[in-house]
Amino acid sequence: MSIPMLDEAVLARITANTGDRRRPLMFVNATIHTLDPAIGDLSAADLLLGGEVIVGVGPGLHTAAEDDGAIVVDCTGLTIVPAVIDGAAVAGLRASPANRVGALTPGNPATFAVVAARTSGASALEMIVWRPEQAAAIVVDGEIALVNGRRLTPAPIEPEVRPRSEQSPYLGMWIDESGFVHQELTAGGRYDETRGGRPHAYQGSFWIDGDRIVYHDDLGFWAYGLFTDGVLHHAGYVFHRQ
Repeated sequence: MSIPMLDEAVLARITANTGDRRRPLMFVNATIHTLDPAIGDLSAADLLLGGEVIVGVGPGLHTAAEDDGAIVVDCTGLTIVPAVIDGAAVAGLRASPANRVGALTPGNPATFAVVAARTSGASALEMIVWRPEQAAAIVVDGEIALVNGRRLTPAPIEPEVRPRSEQSPYLGMWIDESGFVHQELTAGGRYDETRGGRPHAYQGSFWIDGDRIVYHDDLGFWAYGLFTDGVLHHAGYVFHRQ
């Protein structure tokens, strides 16, 4: 899959945009999946940033770009989706999860991904978790962390590996509806999966934040799931606790 590209000359201006008189960033002419039901999806729309937050979203904002002194990033043919709470952290672009989940609406964190236009909102969110290098850009708290397949910010330093304690009402053994997968979530922050009777098929660490769970397998890949009404939805499986 080819990586959609942003203009390198504009990116150079963004990189040099430092100091107390920083110019705002405006991403224009994109399809924007706001994930706000009151706004919905927007075509040929613009997203204006003010530091770490979004200050405007909608069509026609670019007409005031010169008045705002904004640096304009042309996203024609591209789609913008929120990098929801775990996306940026799981992609290795933030050391810890954000403390807020936000749709792309004014006042919410300016954390989002710019991806190929053919990518739907749901599949784009999956992509930035599994294949962040395929995004045209990932913006974290108003800073471009990855662009055109290369990282602009240093990788976060992983904390020293040490035993930890995970406290959650969701600990225990979870079994999918077919009985094929048995996944145990332990108080030590480790998970252990039996698949088709094969013990220890997958093992790794996990983090639970509210009703979301992020997995980091010992093989190196990341995944995530969601608890809804006492049911765990993860990787296409539906789990119930034993």
